[in-house]
Amino acid sequence: MNKYKNLAFNTIIFAIGTFGSKILMLFLTRLYTTYMPADMYGTKELIEITATFLIPIFSFSITDAIIRYGLDNDYDNHKVFSTACCIEIIGVLMLLLISPLLSAIPFIKGYTPYLIIYTCTSIFRQTCSNFVRARGFVKLFAADGIFTTLTFFVFNMVFISGFKMGIKGFLIAVIISDFISGVLLWIVGGLGNYFRLRYADREIMNIMIRFSLPLIPTTIMWTITGFSDRIFVKYMDGPKGLTGDTAAGIYTAASKVPNLVSLVTAVFFQAWNMSAIMENGKKGVNKFYENVYDAYQSIMFIASAFLIFLMQPISAVLLNLSVHPEYRQAFNYTPGLIMGVLFMCLNQFLSSVYTTSQHTKNSFWTSFIATALNFIFNIALIKLYGIQGAVIATFISYAVCYIIRIADTRRYIYFRVNHSKTLLNVIIIFAMCMISIKQPNLYFAALFLLTAFVTLINFSAIKTTIRRALSRK
Repeated sequence: MNKYKNLAFNTIIFAIGTFGSKILMLFLTRLYTTYMPADMYGTKELIEITATFLIPIFSFSITDAIIRYGLDNDYDNHKVFSTACCIEIIGVLMLLLISPLLSAIPFIKGYTPYLIIYTCTSIFRQTCSNFVRARGFVKLFAADGIFTTLTFFVFNMVFISGFKMGIKGFLIAVIISDFISGVLLWIVGGLGNYFRLRYADREIMNIMIRFSLPLIPTTIMWTITGFSDRIFVKYMDGPKGLTGDTAAGIYTAASKVPNLVSLVTAVFFQAWNMSAIMENGKKGVNKFYENVYDAYQSIMFIASAFLIFLMQPISAVLLNLSVHPEYRQAFNYTPGLIMGVLFMCLNQFLSSVYTTSQHTKNSFWTSFIATALNFIFNIALIKLYGIQGAVIATFISYAVCYIIRIADTRRYIYFRVNHSKTLLNVIIIFAMCMISIKQPNLYFAALFLLTAFVTLINFSAIKTTIRRALSRK
């Protein structure tokens, strides 16, 4: 199987396991916006982001090392998995020690035990699922994605819709779903055969930790970038009605449609990360990156254009505007967030170069620049423009990070990039954002024409890559 066909096959398998699951997850947004007013919904998102913040710290981001070294034939999988588990046990014990401090955070107070268990079960599931993927069991990985989402959906319906438990109901649903998933992966994937304390290896531990440590602040900083937007909008003074609890909830609702762009990335990136590691050092890897990146960014631009074009009908499905009409304001902020997420997805592709070449320190400092810029522009712009200021800050930070990474990553794995095509796409998407927000006469027709143009200029790269994947060579 050629490398393009292998990438396409894995992408399809992950799409089966991820796309339907993520779409189902997005429909939960309607459940949340039905049973949670904007202020409660904003708090729920902050707690969820806090868990995302804690997971890489207390797992030492070792799950990324499981993929990197589990796919590498130079390393024994028994040693990789056992060493990773021992590292994470230490991390969980550290989390338990600092848990009293979490209660001091205002929006976490009353939810601390749930948050701790949520973090632990998520670490457990991520460890199991990443090792299953590293062993090449992509069908099991995909099936687990579907099963976990279905259980999560059911438990949300039971605890939020049925028992009216609000945020606690959401947290309980996550905990039970992740725990069941981890146990099933452990049993079905035979992971118990790979875990023995005697397999833990000091040398591999040092290698994995050196690889993972820079990824901890990297992941944290990306989390902070999204987290800080909500915090600043929630607590900063700004234009009346555009900051505060309700504004934070509106910002959260506005981010749901842009997350569909990252959904496309989530499907592809799981397969791409495997291919990038397995093809590392082989002949033709530069051309492989060039072709795949060209197709990838083309898909991202087309997806972004369609989401801006269809933003209002999609939002009407995801958000319950009749119960909580304040969510209708999200239409003003969604287009800019789509642009921000677009650049975040491009940055994620470039991060695979750092992972493959083991230059994770560069992933750290480029992320640091993005986080610092996000803080600075949030402080400067939210005071003036409220929610829209946070949107602009997000876009600027991700765009600057992309400019730095597109130059830096190609020092390690060089691949050609059509910068003129990228710039043209960005200008068109930006124009679509402005039209969508201002809504001039015939704005829907203008959005349709621009979407068609973006599709036209990007489709050839996708078609060429599909042809390579279907080739027998």
